[in-house]
Amino acid sequence: MGRKWNNIKEKKASKDANTSRVYAKFGREIYVVAKQGEPDPESNRALKVVLERAKTYNVPKAIIDRALEKARGNSDEVYDELRYEGFGPNGSMVIVDALTNNVNRTASEVRAAFSKNGGNLGVSGSVAYMFDQTAVIGIEGKTEEEVLELLMEADVDVRDIVSEEDAVIVYAEPDQFQAVQDAFRAAGITEFTVAEITMLAQNHLTLPADVLPQFEKMIDALEDLDDVQHVYHNVEFEE
Repeated sequence: MGRKWNNIKEKKASKDANTSRVYAKFGREIYVVAKQGEPDPESNRALKVVLERAKTYNVPKAIIDRALEKARGNSDEVYDELRYEGFGPNGSMVIVDALTNNVNRTASEVRAAFSKNGGNLGVSGSVAYMFDQTAVIGIEGKTEEEVLELLMEADVDVRDIVSEEDAVIVYAEPDQFQAVQDAFRAAGITEFTVAEITMLAQNHLTLPADVLPQFEKMIDALEDLDDVQHVYHNVEFEE
């Protein structure tokens, strides 16, 4: 897939290493997903997915427990789930997912992050059709061939299996997220380098060296917004 998932995850983790922003965003997402269904990951598949991803980002248990307790309580906080689609420099494509209790504020901040960095917002559907929702699960200690054999024995179909640095990354349909993890766990593998359902671009764009810094600045500005949970794009970064 050419996504270099581990490099992306490490870059994001490094960016957030000295801040609590990533934990706050997870806390909000866990609360919202738990509030929408049962605050129990065994009966709430969406919550289980979020908690698995939180584990790979080393979100403290206290943050998770606090969000779940808040969802179980009588909190009347309501968040809207929003998706923005837009374009960056040289026709690059960007999707922004947000959770907000103030739609006008979020819309204004997202629009400003685009416009101040050579981008612009598009209409709904203008970008998303070029991305696929995908389950991404990574493990260490196995080869591609061993992972393929393991998944075949478990009768689990996947899109692709790729070696990325010291890990093997499995790309699958979203509804196979749990099946892939269950197959690994049955084989004694309980730790994942990545475990999430994300949006991957169907095709990637390489930006000219003089344009790339502006694009990176735009992505950083979007990711720094408190209401923004996820930013997806189709730009291929050089290692």
